[in-house]
Amino acid sequence: MQLPIYQADAFTSELFKGNPAAYVPLTRWLDDQLMQQIAAENNVAETAFTVPAGNGFELRWFTPGEEVPLCGHATLVTAHLLWTELGCTDDALHFFTRSGELIVRRDGALLALDFPAQTNSEIPLGEEYASALGAQPLRALEVVGSKDQLLVEFGSAAEVAELSPDMRAVAALPYKGLICTAPGKGSEFDCDFVSRFFAPAIGIDEDPVTGSAHTRLVPFWAQKFDKTRLSARQISARGGALDCELQGERVIMRGHATTYLRGQISV
Repeated sequence: MQLPIYQADAFTSELFKGNPAAYVPLTRWLDDQLMQQIAAENNVAETAFTVPAGNGFELRWFTPGEEVPLCGHATLVTAHLLWTELGCTDDALHFFTRSGELIVRRDGALLALDFPAQTNSEIPLGEEYASALGAQPLRALEVVGSKDQLLVEFGSAAEVAELSPDMRAVAALPYKGLICTAPGKGSEFDCDFVSRFFAPAIGIDEDPVTGSAHTRLVPFWAQKFDKTRLSARQISARGGALDCELQGERVIMRGHATTYLRGQISV
């Protein structure tokens, strides 16, 4: 069986920056194991798969290790490729996912993700987090009832930039990923807030730019700064920039995408 495959870099206008994602458009769902094998073979943070449905597309995302319930950058890449490579002309694309309906709109030269906002609740911070990250956080917050991602706040952007985690120790923590964040104003990054994302438990030591994390970061920093429009930078080695906005119970994340690969796979 021959399948088309594409790859693009999200949240960047420069090739080899931002977060790469692969995209495989389907006419019907493949076996879950086969999609997982394709994602493992691609070995990028996420591979997205779609099937046409109603006025949009069913959308699923796989890391090299498992299927995930939400992925921002691969959704941005999918929309970018549907518009630039696969002939879609609608100004808004609708995706039906395990996390509900997601929308991507054209917004001038940018693409705008429209995702549900997630609120955070502070939890006690054990010594194991400082040990795993190699630095002492100020506090930690989780989505109530979720062990998906833990939001960890630091006092400065420099602390986040200098983190060198023990990935084995991070993987052993009771969360699939750690979002490490700090204010960005007055730092070399010149933005409202910075972040990094570590998820070795699901096969991603460090994700270059994480859209799903910003559904938590934006409400957190919007409340702290008392404003709804925020500039963000994820300060991984590749780096990426997001123009973010809190609109009630939705988070809008705007960014660019750049196509890297067009091809075909045999499975």
